[in-house]
Amino acid sequence: MRVGLLGLGRIGAFHAATLAAHPLVDELIVADPVRTSPYGRPGDPFESDAVVIATPTGTHAELIIRACERGIPAFCEKPVAGTVAETVKVLEASAGNRVQIGFQRRFDPGYVAAATALRDGELGELHRVHMVTADPAPPPAEYIATSGGIFRDCHIHDFDILRWATGREVVSVYATGANRGAAFFEEAGDVDNSAALLTLDDGTLATLQGSRYNGGGYDVRMELAGSRRTMVAGLDGRAPLHTEEHVPDEPWPDFVTRFEAAYRSEIDGFLTGDESPCTIGDALEALYVAEAADLSLRERRPVEVAEVRR
Repeated sequence: MRVGLLGLGRIGAFHAATLAAHPLVDELIVADPVRTSPYGRPGDPFESDAVVIATPTGTHAELIIRACERGIPAFCEKPVAGTVAETVKVLEASAGNRVQIGFQRRFDPGYVAAATALRDGELGELHRVHMVTADPAPPPAEYIATSGGIFRDCHIHDFDILRWATGREVVSVYATGANRGAAFFEEAGDVDNSAALLTLDDGTLATLQGSRYNGGGYDVRMELAGSRRTMVAGLDGRAPLHTEEHVPDEPWPDFVTRFEAAYRSEIDGFLTGDESPCTIGDALEALYVAEAADLSLRERRPVEVAEVRR
């Protein structure tokens, strides 16, 4: 098939290499206003059988709708759009079209194994969930200023994987945060360290912690604790956790390296699957949780997710 790729930034360049090497891709058409790629040829990505969108957030909605108007299957990195209203608009405009949103943790072997163990009853009844997403160093100040905040930009991955792994919906969030690093976070109305307590629709509690300043290295984990046993995703030899008995191997430096296999698997799933494993509707549900968390942070109170639904 012929595949079009829009955007050749860090993750776009990774997708270009993946697509060029995929056995189903006969031709790769790439488009970026400032970057070039050794993979594929320049051209109109929409003159293809499918498109992969890895452009800046502000362009996602328009490009998804454009693909749907042409009847072309689309893969798009998260988020669908910058706001709930825009995401709802894209959801409505994409009805009947195949669109996959890039929440790569759904394709990570550790997360898949933990979710499968829970669904197969190996863990027993789920009692609690704990999640961690911590970056070793913060993004640039100019990125933070337009990111939407740590809960929309970073923890939306946790909210998506929580829904996917448990099969439950989040009904309320109590979030908080602190600024322990550079002044540009506070200047942007954001925090660089975060925590939240989430309640699922069956009463299960989930806790979340995050940081833009995890000096030990990139750390992303999910713990599913059941009545029979507990299973953890992300607790491998490179997890940056030191104990008296254990010193980790070289920690993961960043999210692309940590999730390299997952990124390849999600692209393979997009090219070979008949249905989207992560729809715009899924992305909207995760965004609702992020909106509730951000509101909770600002108003210093628990927030029902129903408060932010539209």
